[in-house]
Amino acid sequence: MSVTDSLPTIHWTEDGAERSAMWRSEAGLPPPKRVVIADDQTPADTAFRLASEGTALLWRGDFQNARQLLQAMARRVDRKPKKAPKPAASLTEAFHKHRLAQSQRARTLGMLLLPFEAGHVVPLRRAPDVHEACEQVYGQSDTPYVASMRELLGLIGAFEWRKKGIEIPALGERIHPWYGVFSPVRGEYIDLVAKEPLPSGTLAFDIGTGTGVLAALLAQRGVKRVVGTDQDARALGNARANIERLGLTGDVEIIEADLFPEGRAPLVVCNPPWVPARPSSPIEHAVFDPDSRMLRGFLNGLAAHLTPDGQGWLILSDFAEHLGLRTRDELLGWIDAAGLKVLGRSDIRPRHPKAADADDPLFAARKAEMTSLWRLAAK
Repeated sequence: MSVTDSLPTIHWTEDGAERSAMWRSEAGLPPPKRVVIADDQTPADTAFRLASEGTALLWRGDFQNARQLLQAMARRVDRKPKKAPKPAASLTEAFHKHRLAQSQRARTLGMLLLPFEAGHVVPLRRAPDVHEACEQVYGQSDTPYVASMRELLGLIGAFEWRKKGIEIPALGERIHPWYGVFSPVRGEYIDLVAKEPLPSGTLAFDIGTGTGVLAALLAQRGVKRVVGTDQDARALGNARANIERLGLTGDVEIIEADLFPEGRAPLVVCNPPWVPARPSSPIEHAVFDPDSRMLRGFLNGLAAHLTPDGQGWLILSDFAEHLGLRTRDELLGWIDAAGLKVLGRSDIRPRHPKAADADDPLFAARKAEMTSLWRLAAK
C-alpha cells in the first residue's frame, strides 16, 4: 500500500458537482467536514467567521492574495478582546488556557485550504514552486490532494532552515534541522554539554538524538565512539545527514531504538521533552512528553546502561515546575526510585526572546526558568 492509499479523503461541492481529493495533514487532523469555495472576492471577515465556525475555505484565487487573507485572519485571531479576560488563578491554569488558545488558533487558521496537483504543484496564479519543500516532507506524489495553506508555509519555512542550517557556536558548525525534528535554536542546553567535564572519552550514548547535535558535539569534544538513538524516522534521517555532513560518520553511529541501545557506556546523555503535557500534533512530541514518559523511561533504565563509575547527564529545564506540572520533589523521587544518585548539577538561564517578553502569558514561569545538566550515577 502506498502512502497516498492510506490518506483520508476530503469532499466538497463546486459548480454544482460533488468533488473529492486526498487530504494531507502533518498534524494528523481529520479533513474538515464542511468546505466552501473561496477566492479573491472573499472578505477577510467572512473567511474568519466561517473558519471560526469550523467551515474550511478551499482557495481558487491568487496565491499571494491567499497569503494576505491568512495574515488578515491571524490578526483577527490575535486581536485582544474588548473586555479583559479573567486572570488565571495560577500558572498551571494560565498554561492550559494558553495551550487551548494556541490549539484554537491553529485550528482556525488551518481552515484556509489549497489544491495541489500531482507532483506537488499548486495550480493558482502567482503560486511559487513548492514541490521540493513538499517532497521532503510528504514524499513523492502522483495524486492531487488538498492541504492547509498554513501547513504549506510551515513546510516552506522548514525547507529554508534545512538548506541554510543553524549556526551552533559551541560546535563551530551548522546543524541542518528537518521538518518535524526539534531544532536546536535554544543553545543553552548545548552550552551545558559543551562545558561539562567528560567522565570518559571512550564511549557515549545520546538518547533521543534528534538532529544529532549533541552526538556531534560529544564526538568533536574527543569521545571516540558515540551512539545516538531515536525512534522517529525523520530524526534518524536528519541525524545521519548531519553527522555525514560534519564528517563524523567514523565516530558517531545513529541507530533506531526506544531510548537505550544495547550495552553500557561511561557517559549516557539525554535531553528529553521538558513539558509533561499532551502534544496537539506529532511535531510537538519533541517538546511535550505526556506523563513524563521519556524522562522516567530514561531514569529507570539509566543504571542498567552505565558502566561502573559512569555518569548519566540529564539535560532538563525546570519550566514545568514553575507551571505546576511537575515538582522538584517528584523529579528527585524518580531519580532515587531508579537507583540513582545526584553527583552535581550545572545551571544556565534561558536566552530566548520570550524570557524577556512581559506580554507573554507564561512570562512569570519563563523569567524564573533554569535549564540544568544533572550528573547522575548508579547508587
